Amino acid sequence: MSKKILIIFFFIPLLNFAQDGWINISERRAQTIDSVITDIIQGAINEASAKGGGTIYFPAGDYLTGGIRLKSDITLHLDAGAVLRFSDDFDNYLPFVQMRWEGTVMNNFSPLIYANNVKNIAITGRGTIDGQGKKWWNSMYDIELAEEKLPLNKYQKMWKEQNPNLETSEYYQRTMNLMFFRPPLFQAFQSENILIEGITIKNSPFWTVNPAFCNNIRITGVTIYNPPSPNTDGINPTSCKNVHISDCHISVGDDCITIKSGRDADGRKWATPTENVTITNCTMLSGHGGVVIGSEMSGGVKKVTISNCIFDGTDRGIRLKTARGRGGTVEDIRVSNIIMNNIQDEAIMMNMFYDKNKEIEPVSERTPTFRNIHFSGITGKNINAAGKILGIEEMPVQNISFSDINFQAKEGFYVSVAKNVEFHDVSVTTEMGPSFEFKNSEDLVLDNVESENPLKNTAIIKAENVKNMLLGNSVIFQPFDIFFSVSGDQTENIHFQNNILPKAGKILEQSAEVGKNAIIQKK
Repeated sequence: MSKKILIIFFFIPLLNFAQDGWINISERRAQTIDSVITDIIQGAINEASAKGGGTIYFPAGDYLTGGIRLKSDITLHLDAGAVLRFSDDFDNYLPFVQMRWEGTVMNNFSPLIYANNVKNIAITGRGTIDGQGKKWWNSMYDIELAEEKLPLNKYQKMWKEQNPNLETSEYYQRTMNLMFFRPPLFQAFQSENILIEGITIKNSPFWTVNPAFCNNIRITGVTIYNPPSPNTDGINPTSCKNVHISDCHISVGDDCITIKSGRDADGRKWATPTENVTITNCTMLSGHGGVVIGSEMSGGVKKVTISNCIFDGTDRGIRLKTARGRGGTVEDIRVSNIIMNNIQDEAIMMNMFYDKNKEIEPVSERTPTFRNIHFSGITGKNINAAGKILGIEEMPVQNISFSDINFQAKEGFYVSVAKNVEFHDVSVTTEMGPSFEFKNSEDLVLDNVESENPLKNTAIIKAENVKNMLLGNSVIFQPFDIFFSVSGDQTENIHFQNNILPKAGKILEQSAEVGKNAIIQKK
């Protein structure tokens, strides 16, 4: 039978408990407070594990600890008022352990809470976990921003010794040259049946909740708060299967929720996609992105649903990012029932130029792919740009649809190098530029698209060098200047039909290089 183990600690004095099921700490001594509590917690975990598992219970109080290693069938339960506060002494996260850091498997500082090859673990309750990340952030800045290269500290030397011949891309060298990799707050590695429920987490040194190569993960009712700080993402499953994220509230220094699967050659070597992911009923406030896929996605990401979420104040809403050389396929993604407000950049972003590499490559394992991605039922106000799709010539973004979308934005949608893109019942009202702009793309369907307040002397739809486009069923009764502006000598097979635009000043604005038979109009 599993046991409940009660840990009770006050700074002065230590309280002694020897009743059945409680840990007796009267004989435990150490030189520092944090090592005392680390020993107590780890000892309780080890004792419960040896007896088949159990719950380590933290009543209200403040507990300062170093790194904790979970074992199978162990639950950490933090009662309301309990604060599990992690030491900012880096020595407390030694020795190095095997873990994945930003998509590369390496030996590094132990995550603050770490598990390797375990099953049935949980962190639950109404308490708080404080990663005390400020010292980690400042140390990274001290190394990165030094005017002259500093001598290697002992942790950098240790990392270099324990990670010989690690294969990384040229783009990644700036990070690798630092040789100082802050640990995530939580990482389970090659584990299964993981529950994180109800707790509040703050001040992570790096990514916050970061399962890697895990199966069956449930993260529910969790609050994550990291102030403006480097790379302090909220929830980052990487190469995981069957992930359920729900009812979370996230405001962080980087992306709120990010789905990943490994970086470049190392990610392809492990060849483990992230798949079967459900994200629902979450609110995202400060963060670079609300829900992000990539940029580390070399193992692939597939079968993801994102629904019933609110993004209010993030830099972007939904963001997919990758680059040549990364490889991996992102496919079968559904995004629905989303409300966005105060989005600083794009509401929806699909970018295959994350490292700005514009040199075309032959299609190979290095070639990334975005396909079969569908958005519906999204409302957004106070948005900088409705969306951008930026494909690469050797692998255009493919089979994308937008349905039942209403955005009020400074700029509209921009689609470049894409194939099989559809907009159905989409309204985008802009402050500048067209609502929809297409370039070097083909097989496009625009069905009942509009602007609620068309701009003067500006086309609602603009296209350059597009092929096979259907523009139909748009209904705009108010007066406006230009509906569709088309250019490019490669433009061909553009079909107009069933549009009702009685007060349009000009339905079609066509540049001279467009072929005479490129536009086909039907009443």
